[in-house]
Amino acid sequence: MLDILGFLKVIVQRGINLAIRDAITSDPYVVIHIGQQKLKTHVIKRNCNPVWNEVLIFSIKDPNVSINLAVYDKDTFTLDDQMGMAEIDLKPYIAALKMAKGLHNLPNSCALKRIQPNQNNCLANESSIIWENGKITQDMRIKLKNVECGELLIQLDWNETPNCKGLESEGTYARFNHIYIYLILF
Repeated sequence: MLDILGFLKVIVQRGINLAIRDAITSDPYVVIHIGQQKLKTHVIKRNCNPVWNEVLIFSIKDPNVSINLAVYDKDTFTLDDQMGMAEIDLKPYIAALKMAKGLHNLPNSCALKRIQPNQNNCLANESSIIWENGKITQDMRIKLKNVECGELLIQLDWNETPNCKGLESEGTYARFNHIYIYLILF
């Protein structure tokens, strides 16, 4: 556990208007890859607007990794059909976590950062990184790529345990401390 920075909870909340891959509906599930880790939700039968509300927990060793997700239609006798994919950059979320490390008196529902949808991300609308009761979460509405329609609602939630290195080990605070010491010496 000494090389783990922390744990990222990816809450797969629901799908919206997912593509039809069977006769009149689909049997969707979501697969998420972060680094070498792969987790998936359970299958929701005959529903293009499924509600999963599943928590998938990943250990994070590298703050520069991205989340790769894909939605599939479960088939019995053939390969599962792809229903879209997306890549999510974790850097804005990690940066907000590092920035807020020393802050404790923020009001609830305070937005630490807002990310606008653009050509390089899969956001369907603005996504805010929010401080709420001492936790920093990010809700996202993800527009799936390589498919005619479909969106996913997910939430990111960061957790550190005493055995984790934590995000401060990634240089942010070490650099500030080094600069501070340098200024005192000169």
